[in-house]
Amino acid sequence: MAKTNPGRFFEDYTLGQVIEHAVPRTVSGGERALYHALYPARHALYSSDAFAQASGLPKSPIDDLSAFHVVFGKTVPDVSLNAVANLGYAEGRWLKPVYEGDTLRSTSEVIGLKQNSNGKTGVVYVRTRGMNQNDDVVMEYVRWVMVRKRDVDAPAPETVVPALSKVIAAEDLVIPEGLDFSNYNFALSGEAHRWGDYEVGETIDHVDGVTLEEAEHMLATRLWQNTAKVHFDATFRPDGQRLIYGGHIISLARALSFNGLANAQMIVGLNGGAHANPAFSGLTVKAWSEVLDKAETNVPGVGAIRLRLVATKGGAPFELRGEDGKYLPDVLLDLDYWALMPV
Repeated sequence: MAKTNPGRFFEDYTLGQVIEHAVPRTVSGGERALYHALYPARHALYSSDAFAQASGLPKSPIDDLSAFHVVFGKTVPDVSLNAVANLGYAEGRWLKPVYEGDTLRSTSEVIGLKQNSNGKTGVVYVRTRGMNQNDDVVMEYVRWVMVRKRDVDAPAPETVVPALSKVIAAEDLVIPEGLDFSNYNFALSGEAHRWGDYEVGETIDHVDGVTLEEAEHMLATRLWQNTAKVHFDATFRPDGQRLIYGGHIISLARALSFNGLANAQMIVGLNGGAHANPAFSGLTVKAWSEVLDKAETNVPGVGAIRLRLVATKGGAPFELRGEDGKYLPDVLLDLDYWALMPV
């Protein structure tokens, strides 16, 4: 009997299947330092214990996206080891901050299946939850992945595409216990722009760019134990290139957004997201944002802002889709999220 794990193929998934993902991970202060080394991340709440304590938290949390990558990485051997591409996200919520010393693990439930017309691949929809050592759910999200079939002659399952919310209602966002921006220090945060300074429909060119390096994305995938073959094995793709992990692009774009959105501190909701085009080493990534919505909260000094974050291959800002409605070739990422900002 084979001892190695070839990964699941499309026909190995069944609707309602619950997968307990292996290898829990305890995060440390090194996690924060390495995250800041991989990306030019400068949001003050995640850089300074003192700043976080002045904002009502016990200390600086692990960056929301870093925690997301840990939870996501646990799922890869069971969900996307044989993936062609990770297609999108929805209904993501950060429910509790993750701190140094917390141990994270993940479970996923299969909530949808759809075989593609070519009969060689199918799309698997999963709802993933990340838990800490106390079994508290720290985050949850839905993603869908295109996965290869082992046997093209295997019968197609009944098509079930889950009905997913396009936007998380502002009242369903969870604000961390104790968070208080009423005495927020704008000098230390890096910008004076607050919630009231942004208008729905406003667009922001984040100006800066970062050229992708092979070593950095490989370090990131290893850090988060993302074992998808397309990221590691250059022989797995016909073009002989290793695909940049989509989470690497998300974190890079979020870090670039600091210039113009330095006070969009905590990510609390992920409404949707698409990896529009593949990314490879040598590309230069730039980013722009659009303010999609704003909402008041009942927490002192805290407002919620809904943002579209777009990463490009250095293309012109504020251009997203062509006349045919499809993403332009220069667009790498289209992410729709809620963040918390001082009012």
